[in-house]
Amino acid sequence: VSQQVLEQVLSELQPLCTSEQQFLQEFFCLGCDSVELEVRVSTVPSPGPFPSLAHPWEATAQLLSEIFSCLEPELRAFLDVCSKVQPLGCLQVLVTLSDSVLGTRDPSSAPPSSFLHTLLGNVLLLAKSNFNKCIGTLCKEMEEAKPASRTRGGILPCVSRFQELVALSEEVLQTSQRRGELDRAQLRLASSVFSSISSLSSANLKVNTDMVMMENFHHIHNFLCQRNIPCLEGKKREAKQRCREHMEKYITTYVGQPLESLK
Repeated sequence: VSQQVLEQVLSELQPLCTSEQQFLQEFFCLGCDSVELEVRVSTVPSPGPFPSLAHPWEATAQLLSEIFSCLEPELRAFLDVCSKVQPLGCLQVLVTLSDSVLGTRDPSSAPPSSFLHTLLGNVLLLAKSNFNKCIGTLCKEMEEAKPASRTRGGILPCVSRFQELVALSEEVLQTSQRRGELDRAQLRLASSVFSSISSLSSANLKVNTDMVMMENFHHIHNFLCQRNIPCLEGKKREAKQRCREHMEKYITTYVGQPLESLK
């Protein structure tokens, strides 16, 4: 929902900013050479300093910045709200802004020489920063997560959370070609969940630690096999190897013991 609202906001800003920019360039002859521009502007009274006449684009940008002075702060605040609406909302914001700036989704989006394109480029930096902070927070949560004192096996909450985040991120990225930031984020999440599993202490579990690790690494391996995400191929192989290692440890520990102990 937040992605659709953001797309609507951007689609409505585009014609507004474009028409205002065209008006200023035509009215003040900002497409003319500097001599003709100076003659034209000298007939227009101004209570304050007028933008530099030697650079038409800088003059246009300065005028638009004054006219739309509240646009960037309001847009930044709106993006913060979108980021908080749902899990990984910041990724939706990042993808939508990237597509708008690059014109990959809408060919009629703001051209590179436009005021709106420059403004969205600045806001895109904020979106990238918000996304990186969000991923950092999620990674920390998974690394510091501790299983319940009565845990008797099964899939750990951090593993379920990892699957949820990966599935959601892949869904968000279905209509975009921008995978750079997402690939790095997924690798960070995978490293964090692997670290969380490896830090399990037998003191916090009611069952053998190797069995829990074997089960969870096996679960992650199956999940990554189903998803087929190129950037996580290495993690998929690592999960398989870690599962095998803990299975061998478990067998070595328990094979030969009484059936009651096995149970």
